[in-house]
Amino acid sequence: MGYWDLEEGKDCVAKTWITTKVATALGLVGSAYHIVAYPPETAVEALTRATSGTATMAAMGAIFGLATCLSAQARDAPDDPTNYFIGGCASGIFLGARTHSAITGTTACFGLGTLAMFTKIGKKEGWRLTPGGFDTGLYRGS
Repeated sequence: MGYWDLEEGKDCVAKTWITTKVATALGLVGSAYHIVAYPPETAVEALTRATSGTATMAAMGAIFGLATCLSAQARDAPDDPTNYFIGGCASGIFLGARTHSAITGTTACFGLGTLAMFTKIGKKEGWRLTPGGFDTGLYRGS
């Protein structure tokens, strides 16, 4: 089962596990690109940077999954896109704390929250990303 197959606000452990796995994979890929773009001087430095980047992304994924699910339960509004904004914002706040930067945290909170909220809205309304562009459904039936 995938993330979208699980009911919103239910089985928070499974949803959090999925978001953590996806974020960890993205962290590994991002760390690999970073190491290639900015070669480390030693193997230990490469391992440290890869671990740090991957662990940060994994934590952000876990925070997103847990915050989104718990928000849906606490607000008793499982399909509300605001839950996704809360989850994305919580991940952004963690990133700001991790980097010791209030500006980074504030910007990441708003950016990740907005991205997550629009992802949920798009999923609910059937938006698709296609090779021809962003399909909002405005031209259906033409």
